[in-house]
Amino acid sequence: MEPSPVNDPLEILTNKGTRASSFLSPIWNPMICTVLGFGTAIFVNWGFRRPPFSGIQKHLAFAAIGGAAGFYFDQKRNEYLAKRDAVLRHYVELHPEDFPVKDRKKYADVLEVWAPIR
Repeated sequence: MEPSPVNDPLEILTNKGTRASSFLSPIWNPMICTVLGFGTAIFVNWGFRRPPFSGIQKHLAFAAIGGAAGFYFDQKRNEYLAKRDAVLRHYVELHPEDFPVKDRKKYADVLEVWAPIR
C-alpha cells in the first residue's frame, strides 16, 4: 500500500465539509456561561446572606446574560479563527515553495529496529 500525500498545507487549512464538529462543540461555551451566570446569582445571594435560591428571577436573568455572553464569545472566536485560517491560506498560496507537499511516513520507516539485550 502506497502512502498518500495527505500533508498538503492547503488541504489542512481548508474545510470542505469533511470535518464534522462534535455534539458539544457548538453549545459548550453558551452552556458553561449559563451555568456560571446561575452560579453568580447564588454567589451574590450568599454574599448578601440570603438563601441561595431566593429571587429566582435574578437567577434566570444572570443565566440568560451568561448564555448570551457565551454565544457572543463563541461567534467572536469563530470569526477570529476563520480570519486567521484565511490569512494562513493566503500566505501558503503566495509562497508554495516554502510549504512542499510531503508524503506520509509510517512508524516502521522512521523508527529503528530495536532488539532487547538481556
